[in-house]
Amino acid sequence: MTLVAGVDSSTQSCKVVIRDASTGELIRSGSARHPDGTSVDPNAWWSALLEAIEAAGGLDDCAAISVAGQQHGMVALDPAGRVVRDALLWNDTRSAQAAADLLAELGPEAMAERTGSLPVASFTATKVRWLRHAEPENAERVAAVALPHDWLTWRLLGYGPSAPRGADLDALVTDRSDASGTSYWTPARGEYDLDLFETAFGRAAREATGAGAGAASAGDSRVVLPRVLGPADTAGTTVAVESIPAGLVVGAGMGDNAGAGLGLDATVGDVVISIGTSGTAFAVTDHPTTDPSGTVAGFADATGAFLPLVATLNAARILTAVETLLGVDHDEFARLALAAEPGSGGVALVPYFEGERTPNLPDATATFAGLTLAASTRENLARAAVEGLACSLADGVDAVRALGVTATRILLVGGAALNPAVQAVAAQVFDVPVAVPVPGEYVADGAARQAAWVLTGARPAWELSLEAILAVDVRPEIRSRYREAQALGSVSRP
Repeated sequence: MTLVAGVDSSTQSCKVVIRDASTGELIRSGSARHPDGTSVDPNAWWSALLEAIEAAGGLDDCAAISVAGQQHGMVALDPAGRVVRDALLWNDTRSAQAAADLLAELGPEAMAERTGSLPVASFTATKVRWLRHAEPENAERVAAVALPHDWLTWRLLGYGPSAPRGADLDALVTDRSDASGTSYWTPARGEYDLDLFETAFGRAAREATGAGAGAASAGDSRVVLPRVLGPADTAGTTVAVESIPAGLVVGAGMGDNAGAGLGLDATVGDVVISIGTSGTAFAVTDHPTTDPSGTVAGFADATGAFLPLVATLNAARILTAVETLLGVDHDEFARLALAAEPGSGGVALVPYFEGERTPNLPDATATFAGLTLAASTRENLARAAVEGLACSLADGVDAVRALGVTATRILLVGGAALNPAVQAVAAQVFDVPVAVPVPGEYVADGAARQAAWVLTGARPAWELSLEAILAVDVRPEIRSRYREAQALGSVSRP
């Protein structure tokens, strides 16, 4: 049996899965916490990775490893490979003004054409712009800019200050999925837009030339950006460092959403809907997308295809908020929602409790509409919450489809996907079959699939276990009532 390891270095924690490269069978796993905050010392991620590997029983019997990580962010390194300042994570919003400035300077149409997406505070380009103006002394020290998973891959390969292979910045690698979330890489052309990086940071950049190659010329002061590898390309092999054994083949890695897509073995026609604290809806398609409105981010995936993605701020917390309002637990909430008729007796919830990103209404609040004495029952309120969640995500799927993307199946994941009321409403809101996979660590699984792919040269055909397949039972009145409630508008928060 040949074993491979997959890593999910997320915002909250690091998770490691060890799987059989041939069948995908889970052999063992481990995890470790990450520090809280939106600005973190990357060395904490390395410590957590080592702890998670130990909890998973080590890597001595593994042949390959790959790292998936939280997208976007900024890890700035000096010429000696030292971290210049704590990494800014995707959810650090201090670069919001930098994002607005870049968009004003370049224009939405040009940005969508050049990068597939419009810059928001999450994206790396906005963070280097912030660093340039807010911390010019730190900006002057920057010799390379990497993403979280890039830096961990570099460390796994034995690079870094005082590491066995030294601080070779030209050994930095990334993959197309994570590069597509920087706002200075073009999915349609598969290459960096170095002019965009220079516009953001005020200094020229170049792509890393490969381990041992060094700068293009002596005294080259351009900022190094990680070399972008293909889905099955090898980043290199490990050397013995701390608890990492020598000789493991290392994959290129990927961003977390692309990791989830690969972990679910999603292919063209699949739309993945993830219901977490926030919500995401992303599709796998064979062509790049651009959306000047900024609703859909035109990312690349980890397989050579593309990953148009919509994110919502409100998802599982919609259900939690109404459960709290009704004073019930998850099970009783589901029972109440299932006891109401589709359409919730005319009651609709527009669930913008935290404002909303899709549509872009940051100051909006949630709104119940259609309340009458007869309709104001606990059952209808519970059902309206579930319908509001499903309709909000359906709006995201519609935005992706509007770009010419085909949807033939929805894969519904996240803790709330197992809620029987959510499943019942999903079958009535989405007009294509909905499959609910068995809960799992799909980002880490995607990294493990890539490790097996790099090792064997073939994309693994591991079977995806499903909890349920929901038959299409569309009830048009649900979305019709929701749209009417949306049209009424929302009170802005004070």
